Amino acid sequence: MIRSLQALLAAFALLLLPSPAFAWWEYGHETTAEVAMKLVQPRTRQSIEWLLKRQKVLETPTCPARTIEEASVWPDCIKTLGDRFNYAYNWHFQDVDICKPFDLKEWCADGNCVSKQIARAQRMVADRELPARDRLMALAFLVHFTGDLHQPLHGAEHDGDQGGNKVKVSYGFIPRTNLHSVWDGLLADRAISSPPGGADGILSQVPPADRAVLAQGSLEDWSRESWQLAKTIVYGSVIADPCASPAPAKVTFDQAKIVELMPALRLQVAKGGIRLARLLDEALDGNHPEVAHPPKPPKKG
Repeated sequence: MIRSLQALLAAFALLLLPSPAFAWWEYGHETTAEVAMKLVQPRTRQSIEWLLKRQKVLETPTCPARTIEEASVWPDCIKTLGDRFNYAYNWHFQDVDICKPFDLKEWCADGNCVSKQIARAQRMVADRELPARDRLMALAFLVHFTGDLHQPLHGAEHDGDQGGNKVKVSYGFIPRTNLHSVWDGLLADRAISSPPGGADGILSQVPPADRAVLAQGSLEDWSRESWQLAKTIVYGSVIADPCASPAPAKVTFDQAKIVELMPALRLQVAKGGIRLARLLDEALDGNHPEVAHPPKPPKKG
C-alpha cells in the first residue's frame, strides 16, 4: 500500500517537472543494488560496509549514503545541490541513435557518458590508495550508473527525442507523461513490485546457471544490448517500425501493454544487479585486472 502510494505521488509530481526525471527512480536503483548485494563475495560486502560507514565524509547531509540503497540514489539526489555536482549530469546516459550503427566512440569521445563513467568509478573503488571520500563517491556512482545502463532509454534515443523524454504518453490513469518516465518509474515500480516482488522475487526467476551467463560481457557489450532493447522492445512496442516512421503524437499504455512489457523490465533489473555484483567483486575482492596488473608508467624522454 505504501509503495503504491509513493508511486502515485511520484507520478503526479512528475507532471510538474520541467526537465527529465531521475533515472530508474528510487525503486529501480534500490532493487538493482539489493540484487547485487545478495550476490557479492563476503570480502566485497565487508569492504562496501566499511565505506558506507564513512558516508559523512561526503558532506551531503540531505543526500545520505548510509546503506547501499541510499548510495544507489545518491547520484540523483545530488542533482538538487546545484553547482557543486553539476559536472556529473551527462554521466547518467548515452543517447546513441537506434537508427544508426551502434558506435560509442562518437558519443563517449570525452568520457562523459554512462559506460565510461562506470569504468572510471570501478577503477576508483578498487584503488586503495585513494581517500575514503573519493572511493565512496565512486561506489555510489558505480552502483547508480550500472542501474542506469540497464534502463534502455539511458542508452538510446530515436529521432532526437532525448531517450524518450519527448514522446508523449498516456499511462493507465495518468493522462500526461513521457516514454522515458514510463520506463524509469511507472512501469518499473509496477514490474518490480509484482509477485514475486523485490530483489528476492526477481532473483528467484533467474537460475544460478543463467546468472553466470548474464554476468559475462563487457561494458560495450552491455551498452549495445541496452541500445538494441530500446529499438526492439521499448520503441518497438509503440512504433511498428521505429526507423521507417516518426513516433506517433501520443502513445497509450493500456493494461495489456503494461503486463506485456513487465517481464522485459524485470530482466533488466536482474541483469543490472548480477553485473553490478561482478563489477563490485572485481574491484573489492582483489580481482580487478588494473589493480593486479597496473599499467606501466610511460618511459621518460
